Amino acid sequence: QEGMPQTLSSTSMFTPCGFSPHLHTSKEGEQGGLIFQDGNLTSASLDALIQHLIPTTDYYPEKAYIFTFLLSSRLFIEPHELLSRVCHKCIEQQRLDDPVLDKARIRKFGPKILQLLTEWTETFPYDFQEERMIGHLKDMIHRIAPCDEAYWKKMNQLLQALNQKLATLSRGQEGIVKISTAVSDKLVAFKTKPPSIQREILSVCSDPYTLAQQLTHVELERLSHIGPEEFVQAFVHKDPLDGTKTCFSEQKKTSNLEAYVKWFNRLCYLVATEICMPAKKKQRAQVIEFFIDVARECFNIGNFNSLMAIISGMNMSPVSRLKKTWSKVKTAKFFILEHQMDPTGNFYNYRTALRGAAHRSLTAHSNREKIVIPFFSLLIKDIYFLNEGCANRLPNGHVNFEKFLELAKQVGEFITWKQVECPFEQDPNIIHYLHTAPIFTEDGLYLASYESESPENQTEKDRWKSLRSTILGKT
Repeated sequence: QEGMPQTLSSTSMFTPCGFSPHLHTSKEGEQGGLIFQDGNLTSASLDALIQHLIPTTDYYPEKAYIFTFLLSSRLFIEPHELLSRVCHKCIEQQRLDDPVLDKARIRKFGPKILQLLTEWTETFPYDFQEERMIGHLKDMIHRIAPCDEAYWKKMNQLLQALNQKLATLSRGQEGIVKISTAVSDKLVAFKTKPPSIQREILSVCSDPYTLAQQLTHVELERLSHIGPEEFVQAFVHKDPLDGTKTCFSEQKKTSNLEAYVKWFNRLCYLVATEICMPAKKKQRAQVIEFFIDVARECFNIGNFNSLMAIISGMNMSPVSRLKKTWSKVKTAKFFILEHQMDPTGNFYNYRTALRGAAHRSLTAHSNREKIVIPFFSLLIKDIYFLNEGCANRLPNGHVNFEKFLELAKQVGEFITWKQVECPFEQDPNIIHYLHTAPIFTEDGLYLASYESESPENQTEKDRWKSLRSTILGKT
């Protein structure tokens, strides 16, 4: 009885400790067009890499290899084309076109190809939004099914799980509330009206601990929609060996990634708006202190993305220029947090804190301790520099696999983090406010800031004057 590949939970494939790039033990040299160095696969032709993905009666690729190759192959070949080639090679190698099938042989091969297709649909479900992908998948299973009834059942389970996953993902995308920005002109007038019209954050949630937990909810919800391939697709250029077309002729499939970056920007502006809006200095100082406490709770939770957004909002010039307001704030706590997210040394302090949180996450007993939400735009920047810093192909046309192992390590770690279930109870009221509360534009923020604390110099006076006329229609 041939040993079946174990189905690991999808996280065990990615945990940085379980992610072993050692794909072969042979020290140096070449096997079937694959080049090894110190036992690691370093480069190969695209054909050899595709061959290495294909299971046979007595071979199944390593989990780390499957993830790395499926993630990076899209820089060279579209997923539907890759699946088509995999299916054709299987048909050839297992003689699935023969009028009489070798049943004993196919019963050894069948579970393995099913396992590969299952892993692909679980890790990269967005690939299967395409009809062609489902077509190849069904065709493959139809060919082996006559040898074993169980294969039909397996196919139906696979398709059901996939449909469920895609439905959940698209519901999530629709559920993300469309966000309004340009409401600043209506808002500035609030300053002169009775405060009863104005709903501000403290009336919705006055407990920093609760707000930090609700922010974590929003973060994890949005992270859950990002497919690992979006990181690679964000950087798809032309493949130098095929000058005619980019790999993704259709629009780049990075919408969830972009929506997540928009959320970060919204949170920055929401924080700045909440601080600049109150007419009284004492109230503004109270809002600043509240957000400092929220940021500190985010840090403790491991929610670095909200933490960074809050700090960025407080550092926007319309907020930081409010000297009289800041003089009323106990700033020591703020400076500690700012120090944590200080960009010097390529964000050395933050990276240290992130490693600490990642380590805690690995040994965690509860979901509460598993939370790691990285400062997202820095993660994208790291992946971008990794991508720009070395070539996808070597001068001999081989795929630079070493680079993609590093890429897979970074993206794989992120996948582990995004799979954490949020342990906090959801408060729909607060979450709705975070998504829909009106925010000032940059101009609106400056105007509100000048209305709160008058301009200090001529430049500010001129700007105030022009904003009053454009936004308020006053001279």
